[in-house]
Amino acid sequence: MTERKPAGISFESFVDKQIREAAERGAFENLPGAGKPLGGLDGPYDENWWIKQKLEREGVSVLPPSLALRKEAEDALEAASAASAEGEVRRIVAEINEKIHEAIRVPPSGPPHNLTPYDAEDVVRRWRERREPREPRPGGGPR
Repeated sequence: MTERKPAGISFESFVDKQIREAAERGAFENLPGAGKPLGGLDGPYDENWWIKQKLEREGVSVLPPSLALRKEAEDALEAASAASAEGEVRRIVAEINEKIHEAIRVPPSGPPHNLTPYDAEDVVRRWRERREPREPRPGGGPR
């Protein structure tokens, strides 16, 4: 735990002493990123850079719940289209549809989400179409 600054000592001297003692204990050895260049130095200055990095590291969403659900629904549709098996497509669609049904029943805060559940059969049909090899047209061109 950090000790309190004693009265009569300047703040700078107090901080310098704590840093020196920590260095003597080896508290700054083997830190992640040691010996690596600092990132983001070539971009424009953003005074909130550290907040944005922290939110990204922690996986915190700053979207209102209704917009976060919209994003999650879009991501689920992409994941379904990239799935390797039909059962996985159906599972992904069922999970997001359950969340959409709940959001319709009890709307989350924020702007309206304007979502309707996905038609699982339609998503599976489109998934199959993307995976079927296309037969060449007579004359050599694609369908």
